[in-house]
Amino acid sequence: MALQKLFNDLFMRTPIKYFLLFFLGAICAFSTKKKENMQNSIQNELSKIGSLLRNAKYNEEMAKTLDAAYYKGTGKEAPAFLTPEEDTAAKQKSLKEEKIATNVAGFYALECGIGWLCSQSDQTPVEWLNKIKESTVDSATVSILNRFANATWKAGQPFRSMERITRPTFTVFNFLPQDEVKKDEEQIATAAAKLLSAMNEVKDSGTDAQMKKIRTLMQNKDFALQMADSMNTGYNTRQNLPAAKFLSAEDDTATITKSVKEEKIAINVAGFYALECGLNYFATAKNELPSQVLQSIINDSISIDDKMLLQRFANATWKAGQPFRGLDRITRNNFVPFYFLTDEEIEKDWVQIKAAAEKLLKDIK
Repeated sequence: MALQKLFNDLFMRTPIKYFLLFFLGAICAFSTKKKENMQNSIQNELSKIGSLLRNAKYNEEMAKTLDAAYYKGTGKEAPAFLTPEEDTAAKQKSLKEEKIATNVAGFYALECGIGWLCSQSDQTPVEWLNKIKESTVDSATVSILNRFANATWKAGQPFRSMERITRPTFTVFNFLPQDEVKKDEEQIATAAAKLLSAMNEVKDSGTDAQMKKIRTLMQNKDFALQMADSMNTGYNTRQNLPAAKFLSAEDDTATITKSVKEEKIAINVAGFYALECGLNYFATAKNELPSQVLQSIINDSISIDDKMLLQRFANATWKAGQPFRGLDRITRNNFVPFYFLTDEEIEKDWVQIKAAAEKLLKDIK
């Protein structure tokens, strides 16, 4: 009887055991394959977006779309994007202001980034600035701050020249080589150190008082110059470039010739760069397919937090463009930390993101 029982146990249980092992193995293999397929799909869509980013004609089409969306949002009929005269016209711009605008973008990235971090925590701007300065922020925080820096950098490139968007470094954040990502991280660290030194009088105050101080600094043209100087010096030092005075005596009054058409494209395409950096963040942090995120934006099913993050990216890229248009623009009432924006101003950012999402989704399918 004992032998019979042993035989039955071996006959009945062994096949079940192997079946279960096979079944579990099949599940694991299916799960792994599913993850690989998702990653491949994400990479393919990001590649398409990267190609569109570097396409000057596509940037012009996107700018027209976002310009029309702006007018529609205000209840006005959109005029022609460019008049025949504007298509070939040029104008003189201040070289000094161009240099400030080129170098100060990291400050606006930092401001929007720490504003987001404060909204997600009970910590003040100064507490976050100290963490950044001391390199004690976690990798997730570094990742999002780097994307803000990349977004504001991108927003400035077409103001300098549309040719700059065709370069290999003008690509989706997830495809950047590590040395380029490091540049974004260093820009944030430099801006944080400079801003922190200017926040001493409110370092022990609450978030509201500290945000008011940041607003004052943001609207101060002298501080913009000081920040740009610090950012330029920091960059040159890290890249082992020769130390040089930020502005020469000639730079202070010199002018440069700029294309009216290119500036108009640059003004209106910023929302596209904001959307792209947000999509890259969601792809990394949440393993979300860009097309699925785009669809959630269009049909208003995106989460409140994700929507707010995209609005902050849009605000950051808008800010980065203002000093290129004229340094006086940073003194206006709406050039403030996101913390102080009215619902009306925030909605303007969302109109841009949504319009960019509708166009981009059609063009990556």
